[in-house]
Amino acid sequence: MPLRFKPTAAEDVSARTLVLSLMSVPGRRPQTLAYLSRAGGLFGMEPTAIRMAVTRLVKEGLLESVERGVYATGPKAAAFTAEISDWRNAPARTRVWNGGWIGVLTNHLGRTDRKDLRARMRALRLYGFAQAEAGLWVRPDNLRLSLGDLRAALLRIGLQDDALLIAICETALPASADWRDLWSTNDLKTTYEGAIAAMQASRKAAARLPADDAARETLLIGQSVIRTINLDPLLPEDIGDAALFRQMVSEMDAYDRFGRTCWDKIG
Repeated sequence: MPLRFKPTAAEDVSARTLVLSLMSVPGRRPQTLAYLSRAGGLFGMEPTAIRMAVTRLVKEGLLESVERGVYATGPKAAAFTAEISDWRNAPARTRVWNGGWIGVLTNHLGRTDRKDLRARMRALRLYGFAQAEAGLWVRPDNLRLSLGDLRAALLRIGLQDDALLIAICETALPASADWRDLWSTNDLKTTYEGAIAAMQASRKAAARLPADDAARETLLIGQSVIRTINLDPLLPEDIGDAALFRQMVSEMDAYDRFGRTCWDKIG
């Protein structure tokens, strides 16, 4: 399924997601429950929903209570914050492509367990694999991860333990089976351009919006762009528009700073 940029709808933001978005920022100071509840109100959330989300995050170690009604990131937040902020480093995860491929063989894994099948397909797509044939998923071998590290990363997010990864240095395929065509360059370019245009338009419009509306919009657009970055297949220049992808990431880095200033105004 091709990527399509679409801003997140306010009703699709959960209380948990909102709290994590506001708290899991490097250097974020402790925040009051009142502030978090007010932020929730911008998305139509009741204070009860925010309190429940905060309570659960404290139990998970992602938040901690520093005093009554005041919360900071918890002991398990460092790794989590690094993970959700890693979108900034997406372009650096790739190297120059030498024409080789990484393949994942899945025929022997079966398709009867629907839960395993969904987890497998999600893991493969998150790392940019596309299905070339029944039982064979491929991607350009342009990631900096070693084959072993890539396999370990896929296993952590749902690929079955007995999946087989192979490095493919040479292929002899029929003309109709060009693996480069498994990804649509035009779809990816349209997605990048849509994300960049949305961020630029949002920054121009913010000056005319009330502070609450501007803050809400930056979170909705920012989440959508970050999702787009994290789901990108990270294709080499020979297949995708890597330069435009880097521009989108750079634009998001600036937009993230802009969004923080908008949220500081409602603090």
